Amino acid sequence: MAKVVVLGAGISGHTAVSYLSRHLKKGHEVVMVSPNSNYQWVPSNIWVGVGLMTPDQVKFKLAPVYKKMGVDYKQALAVSIHPEGNSQNEKGFVKIKYVSEEDNGKEEIVTYDYLVNATGPKLNFEATEGLGPKKFTQSVCTYDHAEHAWGKLQEAFDKLEKGERQTFLIGTGHAMATCQGAAFEYILNIAFELKKRKLIHLADLWWITNEYEIGDFGMGGAYVKRNGYITPTKIFAESILREYGVRWIKRAGVYKVEEGKVFYENLEGEKLTKEFDFAMLIPGFAGAGLKAFDKEDNDISSKVFAANGMTKVDADYSPKKYEDWKAEDWPLIYQSPVYENIYAPGIAFAPPHGISKPMESPNGTKIFPTPPRTGMPSGVIGKIVAQNIIHRIKTGKDEHPHQASMTKMGAACIVSAGYGLFKGQAAVMTVNPIVQDWEKYPEWGRNINDTVGVVGTAGHWMKLFMHYMFLYKAKAKPFWWLIPE
Repeated sequence: MAKVVVLGAGISGHTAVSYLSRHLKKGHEVVMVSPNSNYQWVPSNIWVGVGLMTPDQVKFKLAPVYKKMGVDYKQALAVSIHPEGNSQNEKGFVKIKYVSEEDNGKEEIVTYDYLVNATGPKLNFEATEGLGPKKFTQSVCTYDHAEHAWGKLQEAFDKLEKGERQTFLIGTGHAMATCQGAAFEYILNIAFELKKRKLIHLADLWWITNEYEIGDFGMGGAYVKRNGYITPTKIFAESILREYGVRWIKRAGVYKVEEGKVFYENLEGEKLTKEFDFAMLIPGFAGAGLKAFDKEDNDISSKVFAANGMTKVDADYSPKKYEDWKAEDWPLIYQSPVYENIYAPGIAFAPPHGISKPMESPNGTKIFPTPPRTGMPSGVIGKIVAQNIIHRIKTGKDEHPHQASMTKMGAACIVSAGYGLFKGQAAVMTVNPIVQDWEKYPEWGRNINDTVGVVGTAGHWMKLFMHYMFLYKAKAKPFWWLIPE
């Protein structure tokens, strides 16, 4: 009998536990530890943030789904990992603290044979003074944040209807934030709503980003096929912003927010400000804050986790110049190099380096996006981690037939504006691979035939279809496993 414990019910962890529960039935145990009582389809939080969906349309209760799967679900927060056990426990274990109403504060030790750390990111609002929905800016990172953002956005719309000009500032709220795509989609949806309400003439729309060039998206930019031409994503993204009347500030590291004002440093080292009436800024990401201890209770967190709190996996973390990094530096199986029964899919794993070129101001401030690992990559990685664990348990062999390097994996990004079958359009960008492989693709870094950019209604329909399709899959409805990640 084997016991697999999964930490985190986000896209990666939920995907992993779904496959584990399907293939490990009799004689095995699958446990999910998550502080969240709901699953949320994060890409649709954008629509909650502009009032086109309600939180109930993007979330569902986890407990009934896990009961149906046969998963032991513990609504609790993982506090520490003990990979070697201790004097009381021979097996590795995780210390957890319950957050459910009935067991709030209760602590428990959960042993495991295999551990999947899919805790995802800590939304590190505190890394930027004054950032976040409890302070001076909004967020769409969770459904409740998005609902709060919609409330504040309505207040701005009300002022516009009274003839008051309003400045909307959307983008990244930290010098090394990622998830530019989510913020990009949000500003387009705000622009769409302003045009629909005939208020756009009173609005000043600004995009603020740590990207060196617009359209970098934390992937070092790309070249896409569009209308028979090969176009850099800089031109692709800038043309979309212009179409929607959005101006921009790039190469900006936001370091402080006050009421109605953002403070940022640019790559020239200048300290500048931008005033706003409504701001939605994506925070930096950090690890979930887990600690790790050995058999003698010595802190070994630095062995298990990188400096940012993300989990070290089978990647090359040796210091190198940006130009010396290669595709093979990226992980294949997301296994801990020090504990062979620990895996970390999705945002929980520590990337070996940035995909975008590291940039630094004369003041020593690093200003560039960190690698995106949300959505499709998280689901694919969660699946292959589960498949490899299932293989090891069923065969008894310490081998990994399933791999998912981000230097071989493609991804699609759909930036949709508007809502409904006939009201809206989307920019669809596919890249393959996500991380450039300059040795295999010396001209473009990626397979130009699979790296495409298209704008139109069809992409908008695809976004709507994906919303319902992936919620169906996440709820473990009949034949859910036939839907790809």
